[in-house]
Amino acid sequence: MSQPLISLLVCLPLAAAGLLWLLPARLARWLAAWSMFVSLVLGVAALAAYDPAGARFQLLESHPWIASLNVYYRVGVDGLSILFLPATALLFLGSLAACWNAVSEAPRFHYSLLLLLQAATFGIFCALDTVLFFVFWELTLLPLYFLLGRWGVTRGAPAAASRYFLIMLAGGVPLLLAFVILACSQAVPSFDLTALLTVPLPRGTQTAVFLLCLVGFGVKVPLVPLHTWLPQFALAAPGSLTALLVGLKLGAFGLIRFAVPLAPDAALDLHWLLAGLGTVAILYGAVGMLAQTNMRVSLAYASICHVGLAVLGLASYTAQGAQGAVSLLLSFSVATGGAFLLLEFLRQRTGSTDIHALGGAAKTMPLLATGFLICGLAGVGMPGTSSFPGEFMLIIAALQSHTGAGMAALFGLAIAAGGFLALYRKAFFGPVDKVGVGQASDLRPREWAVLVALIVMIAGIGIYPGPWIEIVRPAAEAWASGMTR
Repeated sequence: MSQPLISLLVCLPLAAAGLLWLLPARLARWLAAWSMFVSLVLGVAALAAYDPAGARFQLLESHPWIASLNVYYRVGVDGLSILFLPATALLFLGSLAACWNAVSEAPRFHYSLLLLLQAATFGIFCALDTVLFFVFWELTLLPLYFLLGRWGVTRGAPAAASRYFLIMLAGGVPLLLAFVILACSQAVPSFDLTALLTVPLPRGTQTAVFLLCLVGFGVKVPLVPLHTWLPQFALAAPGSLTALLVGLKLGAFGLIRFAVPLAPDAALDLHWLLAGLGTVAILYGAVGMLAQTNMRVSLAYASICHVGLAVLGLASYTAQGAQGAVSLLLSFSVATGGAFLLLEFLRQRTGSTDIHALGGAAKTMPLLATGFLICGLAGVGMPGTSSFPGEFMLIIAALQSHTGAGMAALFGLAIAAGGFLALYRKAFFGPVDKVGVGQASDLRPREWAVLVALIVMIAGIGIYPGPWIEIVRPAAEAWASGMTR
């Protein structure tokens, strides 16, 4: 390629994070904002340069990194990952807007960590070398640990940060082991994903790789019972940080990119396991949502429910299932991520997101209440919103491949939708009997801009999903055809 767009995407936030320390602290957020805006432009440019009808992997860059181990800096995108680049940049911009006036302590440190997290996230979506992917995967842990531990909103934030860090660090062990097994199974050890996708492996090796990847990625999806860190994280973290963690489903992307295509025979043999884990996540997340009074924790359980649908549909191993999963994960960035951003605006005004501390918020904050309703309805898959096309494809794929699990999924999704509406009614309707709610102001211009961007994306994708689905379709078909190699 003539222009290294992917490297620019990855390196720009890193360069900005270093430059922050050379500028006065009062300029830190402005430099971070400009960097994230340019990243959004680069993400859109990469999307414009991508040809869905062309080669599967495009915008390729490859340079020797650790030559003696045959490890390369190898990056590129396909239809499964290209849309995540502008979505990631947009969500980080929204997160920055949500914490714009909330960071008074060590601002340079905070914004440099945010930029480091953005660079690592771009790397996860673009890495085509398993060692490079693992480096980016682990690199997300440090910024999340410090952002939660130092700028958390509860006294339990440091403990939640430590728990998250240790659980994710443990989850990386089976992931690294799976990549080493893959490399050592070749005649010449190789970590090149594009080459590994074409080389058949013995069934026993595939089984080991699939199970190790399922555990490693399942921790971050999160799959039940590996989910226990998420409610604590959602309660302790500011909504701007939780929006990034929940809105960008890196674990589910890892299942699509690595676990299934690298071990197709084992994935087919263990389809019942993947479908079962997805179904359990749907039902558990829906029921867990009903038991919560804090809206941040409730949305965390709702995200477990809906990502379970992506896992269940993925277990059909069809192009439709892969398309639906990618579409739903993309919707998470604008719907669920947007909902957490709006909850952060609400917390900054009232000091809480617990329904017992709210009530009547729609009277004093009508714009915020309307925006949260739209994001919430998108999260539960209402027709005309961004989640509906993906959920529709996933439900069809699930009913065709695992009918019983598909019926259970429909039941769980109905519970989750009812739970959201009940939670919304208690928090935003009724009399205004709390001082914090009565004195709260509605969205400011900066926050209003975030809401408008979210609504445009939610409505645009929901009403006219064709262009986005067509970008994913060729790569999804290639993904599904790999299951029969």
